[in-house]
Amino acid sequence: MVVLGVPWWVHRRRRARVRVERTLEAWPDIAESIGLTGAQIASVVVDAWGWTARVILRNGKTTTQTIDKIPAIESSFGLRPGSVRVFPDNHRADRCVVRVIETDPHAEPIAWPGSPVISISQLLPLGLFEDGRPVGVLLLRRNVLIGGMVGSGKSGILNVILAYLITCVDVRVWGIDLKGGMELQPWQACLDRLATTPDQARALLVDAVGELDRRAASLAKIGVRVWEPAPASPALIIIIDEYAELPPEAHEYADSIARRGRAVAVNLLVATQRPTQDAMGHGAVRSQMDVRICLRVRERRDVDLILGQGAFTSGWQAHTLTLPGTFLISTPEHTTAQRARGYLITDEQITRHVGAHTERRSPEGPQGTPERPDRPDPTPRGSSDPAGPETPETALWAALRRVGPEGALIADLMSACGRGRSWVYYRLREHVRAGRVVRTTCGAWRAIPPSGPTDGRPPPRPSAPRRRHRRGRRTPRGDRQ
Repeated sequence: MVVLGVPWWVHRRRRARVRVERTLEAWPDIAESIGLTGAQIASVVVDAWGWTARVILRNGKTTTQTIDKIPAIESSFGLRPGSVRVFPDNHRADRCVVRVIETDPHAEPIAWPGSPVISISQLLPLGLFEDGRPVGVLLLRRNVLIGGMVGSGKSGILNVILAYLITCVDVRVWGIDLKGGMELQPWQACLDRLATTPDQARALLVDAVGELDRRAASLAKIGVRVWEPAPASPALIIIIDEYAELPPEAHEYADSIARRGRAVAVNLLVATQRPTQDAMGHGAVRSQMDVRICLRVRERRDVDLILGQGAFTSGWQAHTLTLPGTFLISTPEHTTAQRARGYLITDEQITRHVGAHTERRSPEGPQGTPERPDRPDPTPRGSSDPAGPETPETALWAALRRVGPEGALIADLMSACGRGRSWVYYRLREHVRAGRVVRTTCGAWRAIPPSGPTDGRPPPRPSAPRRRHRRGRRTPRGDRQ
């Protein structure tokens, strides 16, 4: 391997050097023909996927003018369409960086490597840039906007973010999925709340604003300006899939969260196809988005809708993206239009990942969870008539008492209380132990009518495991004799 590998490596280096020399020789004529007269190549670096040149422009020329010449550059070098990138130089306005991609590193999907993130204060790696660098994003105290046309890969990016968030010990996640729960349903066991109807979405946002106000009052009371997430006082991220489907009366609450939630670590993560002013409401939601991820779009003006006014003319040309999961990201740390491709997480990986973190992430969360942490459990232990303020517990109990003898399905109970499947089953087990609820059929439950025994408990009905236990119990020694 060494004997044959050394000549191959030397030959490869020689071919790269020859390619660079030919590029330097041909550049003056190419620059003259495409309208960049006087531009000079200062240096060229060759890597495994292509080469990168640093270009010195003639006085009066800008990077924006060079971006307009990208099709002409591709034609002059005989490259495939979409293989040239032009980035501004962060130090000088009369220089730019020309990147030529000869072998596309994003041609194949990039498998999700796993989740090493345990805190919301860490960078979340969403994918890889074209040069192999990871795309790290900080979500703490930031609102996120994900935009792109149908089939561009919004769900893939959303799934990767969720895979990281459920492993963080200092964050709680609420979800709004107005497609009937189709997108967020696989993550339901790890979500603290999931709304799938317009009424539930509005109620969830109202509770989020109430939590925001409670946190603000708590910080003002102790003289602190910033909420620091911890397992006992986690951050709250509200994921809204297809924001345009929100009812109009819910927009004002989302707008309030976007404007005031930064200091108290209550933030939005919004996914939509076209974030127009009509789709986002007439508030300040879109202008408050600190992290913007733009996937493939159909029209050029959609680039400015997602990334901000003037993004397209500055080189953020998301309409040229072709592969699902490829995106441009704009954050305070990412200010240049560099293409990236998100990790691909399969349905099997999602199922295993959720199963591994369901037990660790209790649906109710630790003490101090954002959802009414200072209110006691309104369900009296051992009582057949729980009472208290309108909470998920009382909503569940009311749904159990309203149904007839056939009982209510788990899906109906989840819709009534706005909580996840694991949370509902946990509460049902408590009611069964207290003798207040009985299962009618497989997956259906109802409250025991008040006409039962005076103590509120149902007549003893031994289950199969108990009968087996009685058949196999030991007989006292005197009886055996």
